[in-house]
Amino acid sequence: MYTLFNVKKLLFLLLIICSLFASESYSQNLRLKIKGTSDTDSHTIDSIGYVSTPHKNYVSIANEIKTLQKKLSKLGYIENKCSPAIKLNDSTFSTTFELKKKYHTIYIYYDNTTIDASILKAISKRVFDTYFELDFKTIENSLHYINSKNIEKGFPFSKLRLANIVPTENLKLRADLVLESHKEPRTINNIIIRGYELFPKAYLNHFFKIKPKQIYNSDNIKRKTELFNNLNFANQIKPPEVLFSKDSTIVYLYIEKSKSNSFNGFLGFGTNTETGKLEFDGYLDLNLINNLNYGESLKLLYKSDEGNQKTFETNLSLPYLFKSPIGINLRLHIFKKDSLFTTINQSAKLNYLINSNHKIYSGVLTSQSSNLLSLNTNTNIKDYKTTAFTFAYEYTKTQSNNLLFPLHSNLYIETTLGKRISSDIENKQTGITLNAFTIINLNKKNSLFLKVNSANLISNTYLENELLRFGGINSIRGFEENSLQASFYSTINTEYRLQLGNNLYIHTITDASYFENKMLHRKEKLFGYGFGLGIITKSGLFKLNYANGKSENQKFKLSNSKVHLSLTTQF
Repeated sequence: MYTLFNVKKLLFLLLIICSLFASESYSQNLRLKIKGTSDTDSHTIDSIGYVSTPHKNYVSIANEIKTLQKKLSKLGYIENKCSPAIKLNDSTFSTTFELKKKYHTIYIYYDNTTIDASILKAISKRVFDTYFELDFKTIENSLHYINSKNIEKGFPFSKLRLANIVPTENLKLRADLVLESHKEPRTINNIIIRGYELFPKAYLNHFFKIKPKQIYNSDNIKRKTELFNNLNFANQIKPPEVLFSKDSTIVYLYIEKSKSNSFNGFLGFGTNTETGKLEFDGYLDLNLINNLNYGESLKLLYKSDEGNQKTFETNLSLPYLFKSPIGINLRLHIFKKDSLFTTINQSAKLNYLINSNHKIYSGVLTSQSSNLLSLNTNTNIKDYKTTAFTFAYEYTKTQSNNLLFPLHSNLYIETTLGKRISSDIENKQTGITLNAFTIINLNKKNSLFLKVNSANLISNTYLENELLRFGGINSIRGFEENSLQASFYSTINTEYRLQLGNNLYIHTITDASYFENKMLHRKEKLFGYGFGLGIITKSGLFKLNYANGKSENQKFKLSNSKVHLSLTTQF
């Protein structure tokens, strides 16, 4: 028994030793040495480069030799040959390459009835009716480009290859370009939406510009469906898919309806410089979007400002009327100043969406103002009626990867041409409005926000109840809401923003404004300074702004500071 036990122990030790040696042999790194049949060939091979070590096995070495052969062929050494790999020792293999001739140019003959010469001119400077010339090194990229253009024409399964390759004089080659594809281009037969089946179909035709009977192009469809990032009422769940059959092409879009309604409000408070009392102002802003699954939007705004100013506004937008590219915007705006006057503005505009970023407007605007004073002690306030034609352009760019700042840029320019009638006196008027903002992203956390608001009312005479009103959180901060009157004003808002997370940022406030009141012959510069923060909570986006406003020749006073609070909730 004792001897048998020793034998088993010895066998077990031998097994361990063999396993160790086997493991060491298996994990041994192999080396590959490649040289040319001449010094010139060796220099060319070394300049191209190859992986000499480590290689785990012979298969890896064989693959590396094939890779080098392909690299040489792409450079023009299409006749290169290599000798079988020789094992020099336990860890080193060697092979020799003979590069032979290097071809620099290839003449490719093509059928001009199937391949447009204009496509070839993008890749070759020498294109003729039956053939074109290429630098040999550009063959692969050039054929890929030609095939991609053919795919764009509705041939998703087309293939290109070179046939009958033969050498000619002066290190040049000749080849035939063979195109393999269907005789007829594929067109989209149907578009099926999964997930949000009630998605407004008019958006497919006019916003995304994807429709049946359109030439099928996979890259084009992918690029167009990325425009879902510009919609605020629908998201793309996953990339589109395509079902090909013998006689049809069906595109599947996967969409979900997103929360797009929003409720926004703010509360502002400050000290009245005349009475010394604390005064409050604020507004409620309700936006209802796509509740009827037409892409429509309805905006309701009620604002109560300091100085007993009240504003009510409703704005209805209906896109793609009767499935056409034309939409309509209807607006009603009522403004009441204490017990002095009431002004009602109404407008109806038709809009045309050029593409997902650009839109133009044209319509009619009417205004009617009533003097509420029983005794007309203020001669600058009069009843009047205004009718004008309006033209506008809007540009919008989004950045959907940012929850805090989903809009990157916006530009809105509007001009109005009309006349005002007051006391049976007619006066021609022109109005110009510019609203624009953009975000300059310095890096992922730091950005600059720039905003410009300008308006100009051009008229021979002016009434107090028709003047432009500005000031407050949406124009120059640090001033009471709509407390400033002007015939012309321009405001610049700047913020340096530091994003502390996906849902929190802080920012500075530096505002400047210049305005003119031609009725009072007044010109003035205003400034606002402060800071703020924004945070996404469970209830929505909460903003806090603290700003102090002053005129050009006025000293800073803490009593002029304003605190603005707002909360935007989506549902």
